[in-house]
Amino acid sequence: MDSVAIVGWEWIVILAILAVIMIWGPDKIPKLARALGQARKEFEKAQKEFTNPTPEPEPASTSEPKMASDDYLIQTAKNLGIETAGKTREQISKEILERARTTQPPTTQPQTKTESGQPT
Repeated sequence: MDSVAIVGWEWIVILAILAVIMIWGPDKIPKLARALGQARKEFEKAQKEFTNPTPEPEPASTSEPKMASDDYLIQTAKNLGIETAGKTREQISKEILERARTTQPPTTQPQTKTESGQPT
């Protein structure tokens, strides 16, 4: 019958586990393991990014929604009679807001009635 003997490095592992339990207590071991796991995950992520850098996103995919919003902005400006040639988006937006503010009817205060039911 073969006997299983505990040799050199196995004793070191057993003593290390006992030392961890005695120093930090059994309630801290899950926190330590979680921290080690997160550190390993971050290391592997950084290593993967270093060996295989991710390509930059293509600008063509992001410009399509901007074009649609630019077209809508220009169309709104033309509907309001605003000239758009040679102006930036910000300038056109500002003019649209100014035009909208000036063309809004003034808000009226609600009429209050007196005790006899007559408006004031």
